[in-house]
Amino acid sequence: MKERLQKILAQAGVASRRKAEQLIVTGCVKVNKKIVKTLGQKADPEKDLIEVDGKRIKNQADKAYFLFYKPPGYLTTLKDPFNRLDMDSEGLLILTNDGELSARLMHPRYHVPKTYRVKVKGQLSEAAQEQLAGGTLVLGDRPVNPAEVKIIKRGQDRTWMQITLTEGRHRQIKRMCSQVGHPVLKLKRTSYGPLVLGRLARGTIKPLQGDEIRALKEAAGLVTTSKRKPRSKVSRSKSRKTRSNTRPKNPPA
Repeated sequence: MKERLQKILAQAGVASRRKAEQLIVTGCVKVNKKIVKTLGQKADPEKDLIEVDGKRIKNQADKAYFLFYKPPGYLTTLKDPFNRLDMDSEGLLILTNDGELSARLMHPRYHVPKTYRVKVKGQLSEAAQEQLAGGTLVLGDRPVNPAEVKIIKRGQDRTWMQITLTEGRHRQIKRMCSQVGHPVLKLKRTSYGPLVLGRLARGTIKPLQGDEIRALKEAAGLVTTSKRKPRSKVSRSKSRKTRSNTRPKNPPA
């Protein structure tokens, strides 16, 4: 099936759609050995030869999706740091060759939630909790999005909390907690969008099932659900009442 060339490149993991458009207009893309510079040009990834900078793109007919519990002490490295965790962090990672899905899950526009269990040094004050949640902290040149912050428990000079973000900046939670004076001692990602770590053991990888993949794509805005809402009993009752009120009356004898 023919699709727009920039969409094919994004799905193949070559680049985001915007960067794919730049590759096209600058003459870096060939279809069947001919340079294509027109945006909107369509091709069939299963039939056409598509090249970027002289290299054939991989056939993405069979995409793969996995959930991985990354243990602490291991480094995940990618050219594009999609959902990466630091060496000393642990938790849920999504492994996929679906480039467009990867880009959308990371983009703050789609507000895909990521939840972490975090242990920090010190007793977190209510003011510090409000700072973490309120979107007033600034990382780099712009403020962070508001976050959901729940205190789980407190110990001697320690606080455990659950933090949910809708964006994914580099070392974001560690930088946020450092700004409020509570360095992170331990960090574990427990969910990413609709996917949860659950009872998966450390170091285990499992393929995602069809319903999990669809839920992930729904969270990223790639597919939509159109469920027809059933009519309520109240509305049906009102409808019958309206029809009975508008029924012509028998003329008087």
